[in-house]
Amino acid sequence: MQLKIMPKKKHFSAGRVPLILFLCQMISALDVPLDLVQPPTITQQSPKDYIIDPRENIVIQCEAKGKPPPSFSWTRNGTHFDIDKDPLVTMKPGSGTLVINIMSEGKAETYEGVYQCTARNERGAAISNNIVVRPSRSPLWTKERLEPITLRNGQSLVLPCRPPIGLPPAIIFWMDNSFQRLPQSERVSQGLNGDLYFSNVLPEDTREDYICYARFNHTQTIQQKQPISLKVISAKPSKERPPTFLTPEGNESLKEELRGNVLSLECIAEGLPTPIIYWIKEDGTLPVNRTFYQNFKKTLQITQVSEADSGNYQCIAKNTLGAVHHTISVTVKAAPYWISAPQNLVLSPGENGTLICRANGNPKPRIGWLTNGVPVEIAPDDPSRKIDGDTIIFSNVQERSSAVYQCNASNEYGYLLANAFVNVLAEPPRILTSANILYQVIANRPALLDCAFFGSPLPTIEWFKGTKGSALHEDIYVLHDNGTLEIPVAQKDSTGTYTCVARNKLGMAKNEVHLEIKDPTRIIKQPEYAVVQRGSKVSFECKVKHDNTLIPTIMWLKDNGELPNDERFSVDKDHLVVTDVSDDDGGMYTCAANTTLDSVSASAVLRVVDVPNPPFDLELTNQLDKSVQLTWTPGDDNNSPITKFIIEYEDAMHEAGIWHHQAEVSGTQTTAQLTLSPYVNYSFRVMAENSIGRSVPSEASEQYLTKAAEPDQNPMTVEGLGTEPDNLVITWKPLNGFESNGPGLQYKVSWRQKDGDDEWTSVVVANVSKYIVSGTPTFVPYLIKVQALNDVGFAPEPAAVMGHSGEDLPMVAPGNVRVNVVNSTLAEVHWDPVPLKSVRGHLQGYRIYYWKAQSSSKRNRRHIEKKILTFQGNKTHGMLPGLQPYSHYVLNVRVVNGKGEGPASTDRGFHTPEGVPSAPSSLKIVNPTLDSLTLEWDPPSHPNGVLTEYTLRYQPINSTHELGPLVDLKIPANKTRWTLNHLNFSTRYKFYFYAQTSVGSGSQITEEAITTVDEGKMAMASRQVDIATQGWFIGLMCAVALLILILLIVCFIRRNKGGKYPVKEKEDAHADPEIQPMKEDDGTFGEYSDAEDHKPLKKGSRTPSDRTVKKEDSDDSLVDYGEGVNGQFNEDGSFIGQYSGKKEKEPAEGNESSEAPSPVNAMNSFV
Repeated sequence: MQLKIMPKKKHFSAGRVPLILFLCQMISALDVPLDLVQPPTITQQSPKDYIIDPRENIVIQCEAKGKPPPSFSWTRNGTHFDIDKDPLVTMKPGSGTLVINIMSEGKAETYEGVYQCTARNERGAAISNNIVVRPSRSPLWTKERLEPITLRNGQSLVLPCRPPIGLPPAIIFWMDNSFQRLPQSERVSQGLNGDLYFSNVLPEDTREDYICYARFNHTQTIQQKQPISLKVISAKPSKERPPTFLTPEGNESLKEELRGNVLSLECIAEGLPTPIIYWIKEDGTLPVNRTFYQNFKKTLQITQVSEADSGNYQCIAKNTLGAVHHTISVTVKAAPYWISAPQNLVLSPGENGTLICRANGNPKPRIGWLTNGVPVEIAPDDPSRKIDGDTIIFSNVQERSSAVYQCNASNEYGYLLANAFVNVLAEPPRILTSANILYQVIANRPALLDCAFFGSPLPTIEWFKGTKGSALHEDIYVLHDNGTLEIPVAQKDSTGTYTCVARNKLGMAKNEVHLEIKDPTRIIKQPEYAVVQRGSKVSFECKVKHDNTLIPTIMWLKDNGELPNDERFSVDKDHLVVTDVSDDDGGMYTCAANTTLDSVSASAVLRVVDVPNPPFDLELTNQLDKSVQLTWTPGDDNNSPITKFIIEYEDAMHEAGIWHHQAEVSGTQTTAQLTLSPYVNYSFRVMAENSIGRSVPSEASEQYLTKAAEPDQNPMTVEGLGTEPDNLVITWKPLNGFESNGPGLQYKVSWRQKDGDDEWTSVVVANVSKYIVSGTPTFVPYLIKVQALNDVGFAPEPAAVMGHSGEDLPMVAPGNVRVNVVNSTLAEVHWDPVPLKSVRGHLQGYRIYYWKAQSSSKRNRRHIEKKILTFQGNKTHGMLPGLQPYSHYVLNVRVVNGKGEGPASTDRGFHTPEGVPSAPSSLKIVNPTLDSLTLEWDPPSHPNGVLTEYTLRYQPINSTHELGPLVDLKIPANKTRWTLNHLNFSTRYKFYFYAQTSVGSGSQITEEAITTVDEGKMAMASRQVDIATQGWFIGLMCAVALLILILLIVCFIRRNKGGKYPVKEKEDAHADPEIQPMKEDDGTFGEYSDAEDHKPLKKGSRTPSDRTVKKEDSDDSLVDYGEGVNGQFNEDGSFIGQYSGKKEKEPAEGNESSEAPSPVNAMNSFV
């Protein structure tokens, strides 16, 4: 049975380790364990083409492994290389690597040659590639004399480099004496051969230091060619010409390239103007992802070229005069490359196997076999081996069949050499994977459980889950040839212990591994795209959810690199905050969350915007008398497109330092045609505007002084108004310096009478704003013109404006003044208008002066106040409002113009009828008593007629502010004092008072007053009223009243039986009329009478022995209000008498007549 030995997997300790397995590793060969006998295997060797540095020791590598450890030998140029005979050559211990010490003595060239290493043990021999050792070379340029080159402007040129042939080939570049690279372009460029090509030369190409340099990287040296001098004559340029190719020559060429290399095709053309190069592939298209252009599209490169890239490629050079093309026929050859390289075979005795060696190339390679480094044709015969072209077939192998076979595939472009051994062993199974490895896998991802094994014959592999599980089958699982168990979609229930069992006929081996399934790491809040202005702050949020047993590491990246080391960047838990954002902060920010098992990331772009940078490179072109073209270069738009440009100008001649708006253009324009005014020293600046705002202004452009010209406009706001009766003042708004259009600005002022036939009178004045014409008639209309002029000429003829000479006071008063009294406060005045000529000015209206006529005595004492009403325009009547009734007024009328008033008309008097009076000036309540109040007042300040009487109306107001019945009283007009009697005591009254004329009643004045009251009883009343309005108190009083009613019923019953109350007994025992207080020990009350009213006695009242009421107990007595001598107070001095409103007259028998017991009275009895 054939066994492919798989490469040994990395052994993990019995801890938590990541599982990173790839399917390509699963199917690759495993190594035979090194403790088993095996033929040699070459593990490391120097490259086939080995270029060495001649200044260092030569090290030729050859490493191999095997059991027993192999021995090494070398050949040089096909013969045995005896290293013992050369003291400079040593072999590293336990290795086949050669070290040739040429640093102490010897030359590298001595050891040039083809070397091959052989590693040998008892099981066979492996050989290395043929290693060609060559020292690197960096030769100098040969001395040559270079003549200066002189060309006319526009000619083509090729400056040759021709570097010396080095090993490896040199890298070519052109520089000057200062080691600065020469600039290259579509016109000037370096070819693949190192030459410098000029499609056409220009005067600026003149220089004496065109130097070609060759850099040899292997030896880190640079060689320099002699400088080349070029002079371009700045004469008339050569005639324009169509393109021709400088390289390659002719119309066709051939190119051969090896498979896998980079195909480079080059076309460089000359012509005037400079040609442009285009590339196409005939009968095909250029590969999209492998095609690149270099050297301004003069070089076409195709990477990883293959046979499919063979064909015809065409380069086209084109300019305005024509086109030329060149066809390059490309053939792709191939050095040998593997289709199937032979693999090591481990067979058990008696098994069969094959070694296959398949390679391809162009031309097709030849296949040759060697065994232990000897061609198989001359090697010892092996009956178990049969060769069939690229395949060796083994049957019934034995231990002596072990050997190393070499397959050599070669053609004219190279060779391939592969070693593969056949090792005949009999070994029981062994598991190479470490025991009890813990695999941790993210849910819903594949889980790959490793079981690397070895055995001969090839063991069979089975997997089990748990301690008593059955073998796992491929309906759910995938079993790979190298022993790996794959769970395509691991779930939480996949967690557990898995056992791998390997069996062959020689034995069995097993191994346990453990699997845990973890929740995936997720970003539940991703950073979001942000646009912020420069200098502001931005915050990105990134919230991560992860498995509780895994610890994530959150990292923020900028443009896939580390965040800048800047204190403006701060990371706090779930946020990245950037303060004072700058332009460099723009880019892509990535939040990466990593655990030991998985990683997730989310990115957002930060776009930093700001107002644009100011434009620059302002240039004025096409300078004409009245226009100029302004061009500029836009500044950076700072990531927000420019929407418009604003152009401003400064007039350095007239308004230096002041900038004015000139024009606006769209954000896509960089030029503007500006209209200019004459005789202005212009400077321009430009500002750019985007959605964020406006840039600072650009630097000012150069100054541009326009030529002077005659003014193109005249002054505005021309007026003609006289300030005196005999003058005309002509004023205007002068032109500013910008509008003057030239030096020597003056004004031609012209005037003439509008209605006359006079000629225009003109005068030229300096740059002023006023001219006075004297000696004019009064208020005559004039036509006026003001024309601007300067040293160049006159402005256009201005339009005439009408004005007037100065006004004088009106000469005539209005006549026929008439007054119509409308009512007591309004009169209408009529008058006849004055002749317009007598106004002698602009009629502004008529003015009425009016005043109240006063007696001679009053007039002497007081200044007469005149009132004025003005009526605009040519009116002939007007209304006088706000007159005072019952008054005599005098008025006159005057006409008004711009100068002032004319004479007054004759005074006209009139009377206003009576009206209603105003309210009395004052109202006072004096001398209040228990039942009377006295009113004093002042008459109305404006009686507005003859007062006929006063009306007084009054009504009481109770404690709840309710109004009582209204009483009317008429008082003679000559009175200013009145007393009201028979009022209720301790009662508030409201008074309404007004005067009357024959027309009617005037406005009223109101006042309130209270009749006098016993203060003690008033306080009690206030207290009683306040308490009595409370809900809780009403309830309490109801309960008390019920109790009293019960007591009274008991009293009546006992009295009817002839019995006495304890109080009565006590009174009988004590004849002292002093107050008898309630007993404190038994809580009994004083005696009650059984009179009809059932009024309880006042507690402690002083009632005479004959039960008569004192004279003081009248209606007007203050004893009822608690202010009498019989008032009683408790221990803290508070009054405990009763108040029950107005008191009725008591009968002679005090205990026979009493008021019905109210809750308040009862409460006072308890106190």
